[in-house]
Amino acid sequence: MEATIDSKPTLLHRLHEWRVEHVSEKMFMIILALLVGFFAAVAAFVLHWIINQIVLLLTSQFDRTGANWLYLVYPVVGIYLTSLFVRYIVKDNISHGITRILYAISSNKSRLKSHNCWSSVIASAITIGFGGSVGAEAPIVLTGSAIGSNLGQLFHLDRKMLMTLVGCGAAGAIAGIFKAPIAGLVFTLEVLMIDMTMSALLPILVSCVTATCFTYIFSGDAALFSFHLDSEWSVERIPACVMLGIVCGLVSLYFIRTMGVCEDMFDRFKDKPYIRLAIGGTILSLLIFLFPALYGEGYSSINLLLNGRTEADWNSILNNSLFSGQGTMLIPYIALVLFTKVFATSATNGGGGCGGTFAPSLFIGCFAGFLFSRLWNINQIGVYVPEKNFALLGMAGVMSGVMHAPLTGVFLIAELTGGYTMFMPLMIVSVCAYLTIIIFEPHSIYGSRLARQGKLLTHHTDHAVLTLMNLDSVIERDYLSVTPDMELGQIVHKISRSHSTVLPVLDAAGELLGEIDIMRIRNVVFRIELYHHFKAAQLMTEPKARLSDATPMAEVMSAFDNTGANWLPVFDVENRLMGYVSRQRIYTMYRKMVADMSED
Repeated sequence: MEATIDSKPTLLHRLHEWRVEHVSEKMFMIILALLVGFFAAVAAFVLHWIINQIVLLLTSQFDRTGANWLYLVYPVVGIYLTSLFVRYIVKDNISHGITRILYAISSNKSRLKSHNCWSSVIASAITIGFGGSVGAEAPIVLTGSAIGSNLGQLFHLDRKMLMTLVGCGAAGAIAGIFKAPIAGLVFTLEVLMIDMTMSALLPILVSCVTATCFTYIFSGDAALFSFHLDSEWSVERIPACVMLGIVCGLVSLYFIRTMGVCEDMFDRFKDKPYIRLAIGGTILSLLIFLFPALYGEGYSSINLLLNGRTEADWNSILNNSLFSGQGTMLIPYIALVLFTKVFATSATNGGGGCGGTFAPSLFIGCFAGFLFSRLWNINQIGVYVPEKNFALLGMAGVMSGVMHAPLTGVFLIAELTGGYTMFMPLMIVSVCAYLTIIIFEPHSIYGSRLARQGKLLTHHTDHAVLTLMNLDSVIERDYLSVTPDMELGQIVHKISRSHSTVLPVLDAAGELLGEIDIMRIRNVVFRIELYHHFKAAQLMTEPKARLSDATPMAEVMSAFDNTGANWLPVFDVENRLMGYVSRQRIYTMYRKMVADMSED
C-alpha cells in the first residue's frame, strides 16, 4: 500500500519532466485548451440534459388551459434540495459564479476549488429543473473555468498560464452552451477582462472551437433559439433601434439596481437559511403561479416570441396561467413578467438556489424588445417595426447593458439565431444600451461588488497590475519590536539585527504605540554617553500612515506617494500589527509584473 502511495507523485513528477523536455509550453497550452473545451462542452450538455429531464418529469402532465397549483410547490422543493446539497455536501458558497471567477483571477492567482468542476452543475440542475428562475450559463462558465484552473494547478503552471486556462474554460462554456465560438472569445475579453495577447488568443480560440464542435456532436445542429427574419432591416428603422437601445439600457439599470437591493435584503438573513428559504420560496412560487413564463430559464417563452407569426401564436405564452385564453391580457402580461423576472431571479438565489443572471438578461431583453415594438406599432410612432426582430434585438440590448459587454451581445445573438442579416441593428441597439447604462453604472452586474472592494481586474495595465498584486505576500512579518521604556543602548542593539529602518514600539498587550525611524535618530545612535538618557517613548513618532491587510494595492501605493515613507505598518482586522511593507519591495514587484504583462 505504501509503495502505491509513494509511486503516484513520482509518476506525475516524471510525466511533468517528460512534458517539459519534449513538449513546448505553447503546444502544451494548446493541448490543455483542447481538453478544457471538450470538458466544458460535456458539462454544458449534461447540465441541460438533466434540467430537461426534470422539467419533463414534473410538468408534462400540466393543464395548459388553466393555472396549476404545483407551481406553488416545485420551486420551494428545488431551492430546499439545492440548499441541502450545498450545505451538507459541497460545504462552500457556490453562488455568483462569474463573480467568483473574477475574484479568483484578481485575488487568488486564478485558482478555483476542485469541487467547482462539478458542484455548480448539480446544484443549478436541481434549482432550474424545479422552476428556479435563473440561468444555467454562469454555473457552466464557473465549471469550465474551474476545470481549466485545476488542470493548470495539476501541472504546476504559473499564474499567467492559469489565467489563460480559466479564460479557456469560460470561453469554451459559452461557446458550447450557445454553439457560438466568437461570442465565447469576446465574452472572455469583455467580461473576464483577460487580455488577448498572442499567448492567450490561440488557446482560447482552440477551446471555443473544440467546445462548439463537440456540442454539435452531442446535440445536433439545431440552434438554442430558432429565428427567421421577418423582414429586411431598413434605414427608416434607425430611430426605433436607437430608442430600443436606450430602453434596454434603462431596463438593464432596473435589473442591476433591483438585483442589488434584493441581494442585500437576503444577506441580512445569511445565517438564517430557513428564513431565507421561506421568503425566497414564497416569492418565487407565487410569481411562477401567476406568471408560468418565469419557470426555469424561460427559453421556451423566448422561442415563442421569436417565432410567433399570428396573434394566436403569441397568445400561447399565456398558457398554464390564470390569463390563459385572454388575448387582451397579452401586453399587461408581458409587462408584468418583464417587471417581476428580476424578483424571481433574486428570490431563487436568495432563498438558497443556484443559478446565474445570463439567461434572465436574455429573457428580459426578449420581452422588453417585444413589448417596445408592440407599443411602437400600436401608437404608430413611426415606420412599422417587426416584433420578432425587435424581440431579438432586445436580447442583445439588455445583455449588453447588464454585462457591460456590447460585442458579446452582438455576436452571441447573431451566432445564436443565425441572424447575421441583423448585424447593423444589433450593433446600434447594443451600443446605445451600453452608452445608456454606463451613465448610471460604471461596472457590470458581475464586477460591481469586486469594484467596490478594489479587486476588479480591468484592461488598464497599471490598474490590472495593482489588482493582481497581493499585499499579504510582501508583508515583512519578521520584525523586531521595542518597549516604550527600553533605553537607547538596547535599541541600538536591536537596530544592528533589524532588516528594516523602522522599529515598532509595542506595549505589553502588543498594541502599536509608535515607531522609531532609524534615520531620524542617527545623530544620537553613535553617542554612547546618551545610551542611558533616552528611552523609546522619547524617540518614537506616529507612523505616517496605517494600512490594513484588506487595503487595495492602489491605496497602498498612494499612501507611500503621499507620505514619502519607506516602511508602513500593516494591521489585521483586530488592529494587531502584522508587520511592515517596504516601498522598495512593492515597486520592485510592480515593475516585474508590468514587464511580465508586456512581454507578449
